[in-house]
Amino acid sequence: MAKEKIILGIDPGTNVMGYGVLVIKDQVMSCPSMGAVQIKEEDYGLKLKVIFEKTLALVDDFKPDEFAIEAPFFGKNVQSMLKLGRAQGVAMAAALIREIPIAEYSPRKVKQSITGSGAASKEQVAAMIKSMLKLETLPKYLDATDGLAVAICHHFQSSNKLGSGSK
Repeated sequence: MAKEKIILGIDPGTNVMGYGVLVIKDQVMSCPSMGAVQIKEEDYGLKLKVIFEKTLALVDDFKPDEFAIEAPFFGKNVQSMLKLGRAQGVAMAAALIREIPIAEYSPRKVKQSITGSGAASKEQVAAMIKSMLKLETLPKYLDATDGLAVAICHHFQSSNKLGSGSK
């Protein structure tokens, strides 16, 4: 009998952090929870504290076996990339403090694994996830489906590795 595997996927952000919890049991994927955390703090240090605490709460609530996070997008604005990198870092620290193995995926890799196109829009990713998991509705914020997409991407990537066994 196959053990279930739980993957927590995070789409980091300094204003909105998306997350998705993916459960795989007998090769069937399901999503018990996904959402978007609004980070309303003005002070940047407090934003990072909120990201850490919310991520740690998700880890403690869902007890994932693995943690997947989207890497910062390399855009033209270096300052926003640095801020996003810090947000990603504190989210990763929350998983690491609970000894959850982490994996990082580029936005292009996530989109490619979900839709087949690395240039897909948030809406295309969300529509594919809705279809894959047979979801009734989509969340208000597509950051939530982005977080779930990272978890699904991780599942697909780890399933394709030769010799990878289940934990």
